[in-house]
Amino acid sequence: MGEHPIEGLMQTTMESIKDMVDVNTIVGDPVESADGLVIIPISKVSLGFASGGGEFSSNTRNNQNESNGKLPFAGGSGAGFTVQPVAFIVVGNGQIKLLPVDQGTNVINNLIETIPKLTNGLQNLMKNKGNKGNKSSKKTKPNDTEMENQQ
Repeated sequence: MGEHPIEGLMQTTMESIKDMVDVNTIVGDPVESADGLVIIPISKVSLGFASGGGEFSSNTRNNQNESNGKLPFAGGSGAGFTVQPVAFIVVGNGQIKLLPVDQGTNVINNLIETIPKLTNGLQNLMKNKGNKGNKSSKKTKPNDTEMENQQ
């Protein structure tokens, strides 16, 4: 059995889509700013594809395709896609930041940025408490001024 006309139609459509959308559509080309930062755009691609066709017979008996055992074919296909910016990756000054376009994802980004600061703050707090405990443990007996204050 030979190739059906719908297969060629679908293959042509898919090749055209492949030419339009590639990985550079999702992760864009880096752009360097005047202050040395590198900005990389990130996008979301949505794609829809449809293809269809059918064979039909004609009412006339002298159609050449029918005499060969083949019926006439009619078909069509279509595709559409959208590209929506999602975020920008900013690289520079020894840091990498993700700047989302959608404000709803800002909560996650802020949480990720806050965790190291919180960890450093807790470590400093624990060190300070440890240093205070060491200072008071060095004193074994109160001096005269402290004794007068206690009375």
